[in-house]
Amino acid sequence: MWLTYSLLAALGFGVRGILYHWTSQKPINRNALLCGTFAMGAVVNLIIAIILSSPWSMSCLIGIQMGVFSFGANASMFKGFAVGKASLVAILTALPSVVVVIVAYFLWNEQLRSVQLIAFLIIIGGVLLVRYSNDISLRNLQGAQWGLLAMLLFAGNDLSGKWSTIMEAELYPTMVMMFAAGATCFGLWWLNDRRLVRSKTVEAGASSELLQLSSIGVATEKAAWSEKQTFFIGMAIGSTNTVGMMLIVTAFDVGKAGLVSAVVALNVLIVLLYTRFVVKEKFTRTEVAGIMLSFSGILLMRLFGA
Repeated sequence: MWLTYSLLAALGFGVRGILYHWTSQKPINRNALLCGTFAMGAVVNLIIAIILSSPWSMSCLIGIQMGVFSFGANASMFKGFAVGKASLVAILTALPSVVVVIVAYFLWNEQLRSVQLIAFLIIIGGVLLVRYSNDISLRNLQGAQWGLLAMLLFAGNDLSGKWSTIMEAELYPTMVMMFAAGATCFGLWWLNDRRLVRSKTVEAGASSELLQLSSIGVATEKAAWSEKQTFFIGMAIGSTNTVGMMLIVTAFDVGKAGLVSAVVALNVLIVLLYTRFVVKEKFTRTEVAGIMLSFSGILLMRLFGA
């Protein structure tokens, strides 16, 4: 069942990635968007926890650690995209499962059978091929430090999720803690954005109505969504993120952390299919090879290793 949960989580995160791609084309405050995304997760899981009368325990506090890791990973990823090569950052953020496999082995003695290891390497190779870009060279590594930090923090989030299942933390209370922590971090950053806008407005002597700040440094008046609209759109995106997180933690409960993390990394293929059939971007030979390799790894995992 872990493979089914992992694939469904990949689908959920893939839809989230599509919505992130769509909103990335808009001059909006990214922190307001992500605050809404995490706030939706906290609300949904709190309602479910209350309906099911889920027990709250100290182990549920692991969710706070997950939220902080998720916040740091997303912030580092966006920073890397802003200051460096997007392709390089994308490749590094495809590798958390490698870190997860290594750490899970030393922490919990999670060993992969031969077929599982081969399937794992095939899947990771396919994901890397999909995200590979020919414009990367040793002299073109801008943003590498942010991509590396994002990779480690994403891995930390996955490992924390696995740890919560080992500690038998209840799913929904743990998710409440995670999403509330993430929403708080992005909310504080959002408030800091607004403070900076006000100070810049005062210094420039301009009307605040003429200046809106987005996380990518775009100032505009008519093209930007209001912060209220951005927050609620973030909440809509949060529904897909919430489902994805519920599924991946469930998969961690019944499967090995490294394998689950590797399969969930296939969410990039969902985004790629969207860009091919909706945005009408053509696949390169490298991307086609990566897709075929990834699905070969999944098939191998399903037939012999799951």
